[in-house]
Amino acid sequence: MKHLPKHLRQRWRYLGVAIETWPDAAFGRRDFQRELWYAAQNLFGDAGSADLDMTVLRFDLADSDGAAVVRTRRDEEPRARAALACVAAVDGDPVGIRVRGVSGTVRACEENYIHRRREPPDQRHVAFEDAEEPAVARDGKVDVRTPEGYSGATTLDFQ
Repeated sequence: MKHLPKHLRQRWRYLGVAIETWPDAAFGRRDFQRELWYAAQNLFGDAGSADLDMTVLRFDLADSDGAAVVRTRRDEEPRARAALACVAAVDGDPVGIRVRGVSGTVRACEENYIHRRREPPDQRHVAFEDAEEPAVARDGKVDVRTPEGYSGATTLDFQ
């Protein structure tokens, strides 16, 4: 079977996505892909989500910071961004998702928008609500473990 000529092939755009969650969250590419499909289906319906054809090509999540490359059809980027904005949790773990940028190739997307972690998170104990609690500090943010779960703070809150 012959390939289609270049002018008849499907055109794609690649979204560089930043992912942030609590330190104890452990989900993978499949879980993120499933939530993305559900969000697109709930927002645009079956036909609309099929038009988007969103696929997670690259996924990396470690120590509560992560990144992904999401493929969508050309001219569907605004609707793909809306579907990404509807993802609030993956496998019950709350997530924050931000689209860093859109590119025409996977390579350009990774080079321009997917930044590697600078330094590993620091484990420490902090004074929080009149008690000493374990915490994870990274990039000026501190996630304090409390009996109810995690609580977010900044390093300025502890000085």
